[in-house]
This record gives sequence, structure tokens and C-alpha cells, in this order.
Amino acid sequence: MIERQGVVLYGPPAAGKDTVTAALGELGCSYVPFARLKAGPGRTAGYRMSSAERLAALEAAGDVIYANRRYNAVYVIDRPGLDEACAAGVPVVHLGQVAGVRALVAGYPAAWLSVLLWCPREVTAARSTARGDVDTDARLAAWDATEQDLERDPFAWDLRVETTVTEPADAARRIDQLLKERAGAASA
Repeated sequence: MIERQGVVLYGPPAAGKDTVTAALGELGCSYVPFARLKAGPGRTAGYRMSSAERLAALEAAGDVIYANRRYNAVYVIDRPGLDEACAAGVPVVHLGQVAGVRALVAGYPAAWLSVLLWCPREVTAARSTARGDVDTDARLAAWDATEQDLERDPFAWDLRVETTVTEPADAARRIDQLLKERAGAASA
């Protein structure tokens, strides 16, 4: 039996998680962007919008792998959503908290490849402004929190990518190659 695989992309806002995920999709492989559940205001693209009541029901059923609050909203990684994404291919999960990466890796059985995507704070500011975010100040506060998170909770990343010097297609190829190498080693 082939073990389920997944990719977790961790990094501050505007580090390139969406861009690298799109590049993974262009490889012609079965990478599936995982849309977290979200309850609250702000962007809706890339999320499965939900209600606080629905999130509470998932939590009561034990189906919440990880939940966090940011930008006045609640974001949830849920077991049914991951089951669906794994059935469709290799889920690519975006996170901005090391605790979330740890909860995902420990709480959902799959061979997770953990990738740290990084960019300097001023790059986050420029990218956020360029994409039209109306909450760039909040995203910079999240960048600061991400940096502090890494200092407080070191994690052994499988791959680190500086997105100011690595093209998204190159990052995607590196991720894909590492995932294939792991799958080959597991089946040998």
C-alpha cells in the first residue's frame, strides 16, 4: 500500500505559498491546493467559507486538526477536507504557525514534506502592496509573528527556500523531486 503524501508550505505572508503551489500544479502532477475552512471577514479566494457553528461541530466531532485566529477570522485544517484532498492527489497545505505544522504532521497520517518559504519583511510589504492587500500592516505584524515563531520553536524543515532568489518553478521542481525520492525510498 502506498502511503499518503502531502506538502506543507510554511512561511510569512507573501512569501510565495500561493505562487509555489501554482507552480506545483503546473508540473502536471496530482498536487491539490488544500483550501482551509475559514469563518470571518477578509479574503474568500482559496478558502472554504464556513460558519462558527460548523467549525464548532467539526471540533466536537474531533475533526479539527488545527485551528488558528488571524485577521479577525478563524482558519481550520479539518480531517474531512484532508481526506478529500488526499483522495484527489497530494494536498498542499499553507501554514504560518509552527504549531500548525506540528499539529498537522502529528495529527493526520501522511508522509508530510515540510517546506519553509522565506522572504525578508520588506519583500512581504512590497508584495502585499502590489497584490492590493488592504491590510498590509496586519500582514507585516504576521511576518513579525512568524519570525518570532521560528525563534521560539525551531523545526527541522525538509527544505528551505528563499523566494527572493529561487524562481517558483525551481522551488516546485525541488519539492516534487524530494517527494518522489521519499516515495521511492519508502517503496524500496
